[in-house]
Amino acid sequence: MRWVLSAALAAALVAGAAQAKTVAVTADRLLDVKTGKYAEKPLVIVEDGRVASVGRQGDRVPAGAVRVDLPGVTLLPGLIDMHVHLTSAGKYGGYRPYEFTDTFWTAVGVANARTTLESGFTTVRNVGTAFYADVGIREAIDEGWIPGPRIMASGYALGATGGHCDETFFPPSMEEKSPALVDSPDEGRKQVRTQRKYGARSIKICATGGVFSRGDEPGAQQMTLDEIKAITDEAHMAGMKVAAHAHGAPGIKAAILGGVDTIEHVSLIDDEGIGLAIQKGTWLGFDIYNTDYTQAEGAKNGELADNLRKDREIGEVQRENFRKAIKAGAKMIFSTDAGVYPHGLNARQFAVMVRYGATPLQAIQSATLNAGEALGWEKDVGQVAKGFWGDLVGVKGDPLTDVTVLERPVFVMKGGEVAKK
Repeated sequence: MRWVLSAALAAALVAGAAQAKTVAVTADRLLDVKTGKYAEKPLVIVEDGRVASVGRQGDRVPAGAVRVDLPGVTLLPGLIDMHVHLTSAGKYGGYRPYEFTDTFWTAVGVANARTTLESGFTTVRNVGTAFYADVGIREAIDEGWIPGPRIMASGYALGATGGHCDETFFPPSMEEKSPALVDSPDEGRKQVRTQRKYGARSIKICATGGVFSRGDEPGAQQMTLDEIKAITDEAHMAGMKVAAHAHGAPGIKAAILGGVDTIEHVSLIDDEGIGLAIQKGTWLGFDIYNTDYTQAEGAKNGELADNLRKDREIGEVQRENFRKAIKAGAKMIFSTDAGVYPHGLNARQFAVMVRYGATPLQAIQSATLNAGEALGWEKDVGQVAKGFWGDLVGVKGDPLTDVTVLERPVFVMKGGEVAKK
């Protein structure tokens, strides 16, 4: 690929990272995700990690700025995935994860964080992990020990006893259970406080059954409306957003009525649920790529036959419901469930979204503008504008005519530091 680094930036990269306080980035064009229009020959100035100005080539460049010149490249804001599991790996399904010691998964998360960043996703929301590993990985990234995206960590997912977010793979003699179970409103409030105490900054609940849990069905509601309300009230009081794993229509509607901010999976949503989401302004995150991977690779990865059956039965239904929701004007976020499939393939979902009715711009907005707002970070991420973090992704080609170019980023910058060159 033919883009040019200045000698100063090249030297900094050889040393380990670009540490310059001011960076000047040029490219062929920059996509304004709010308007869907391109700015030709942009000049983006990043100072101390944040965008100081967005102008045109030929404008004054601050003295001493390191230059990053990207001829032939289209720039976009850093991408955001609202539903990842950094400490999971798609190649280990069914009982295979239990072949490894607990801390193995934190190490896996470190590798997945780097892969995710280099694939163009500069911000992610991690929705559920054990031992607060996502909090630890976030801290290590923020302190500069490891590379990775900006992480909104959720700690443990809150679930009902015997439900999707409990431990359901073992017999009673082993007494395995999640430490974040909620079987009453008061337990829900306490779990929110516990997750926040140990570093979570968002909350994930399991309102319905799931696909890759054992012994339940995706459509079955598993939390009561009162439990959901207690959790969201407590979380919102603490300034935290709430995401709900919800496949079935009753559970989706209970989550919306309970004040949940984003609904994840949304597989079996009905017309009433779509209307309710629009009325309440609830964000919907359909993970409509991963079925391609799980149906092709799940059996060899060890997934249980019954779980693959569930996956197969709801896959196309979910995609058609995405089509209905986007046509109706529901608010969409980019949620992929990375970890069910290998990290780094996140951007493959853009093409599936377009195939099922989204415009390329709508798909891109779901992973930039919309996701930033849904996180509550709408003044920090999701746009290339003054004051926002200096998060940039560069691709060859036009993502508004071919979203698959987002699968092959040639340049990634996070907070003014080059992550991929």
